[in-house]
Amino acid sequence: MVSGQSQEQFAALLDPATTVLLTVECQQGVVGPDSALPELARVARSSGALGNIARLVAAAHGGGVQVMHAVAESRPDGRGASRNARLFRAAARLPVQQHTGTTAVRIAPPIEVADEDLVVRRLHGLSPLAGTDVDALLRNLGCRTLVVTGVSANVAIPNAVFDAVNLGYTAIVPSDAIAGVPADYTPAMIRNTLALVATVTTTDEILGRWKAPRRRSGPAATPG
Repeated sequence: MVSGQSQEQFAALLDPATTVLLTVECQQGVVGPDSALPELARVARSSGALGNIARLVAAAHGGGVQVMHAVAESRPDGRGASRNARLFRAAARLPVQQHTGTTAVRIAPPIEVADEDLVVRRLHGLSPLAGTDVDALLRNLGCRTLVVTGVSANVAIPNAVFDAVNLGYTAIVPSDAIAGVPADYTPAMIRNTLALVATVTTTDEILGRWKAPRRRSGPAATPG
């Protein structure tokens, strides 16, 4: 169990009616076999993080929890893309580009996308939340708790967690459902940074709270 929290408190945080599961950049061009970032893709798969994200998504679908996929992409002409950091300039030279409409920006297996999932795409910046539709959608859904999964623990995940906290959401991070490079950087990031602002837990602990099948309609869960 999460340190410092009772079973009841943890269960309340993960109430399906007020919880959204966010996957960050779990797209084929990032974590798939033909990734633009092969080292990150290898770590995401070999660590079990991608498989755990798929387990969480499946449980969310069965338990009435809204799933949202945050995808980073670009136009072939580069219009609107950020160029004010070394990371962006390096990404523009990679052999695999995250172009809108291509296979690279499709959600990667084994994660399954359901009809009721929301997919939010961004053309700029480092964060899935800042300057995107995510915050407005979360508020319309009645979200209070955001479960953050995906890649990378180096950049997008901490950005998502910080932005969520700054916007008033409670952030939950399953430590075995995020990945970064090198592999040993992720636990250091969790221990020294994310644990200060988010509730850190595991995939199994969350799954234990989403076992009961429920149906969701709109911002609140409805009886099955």
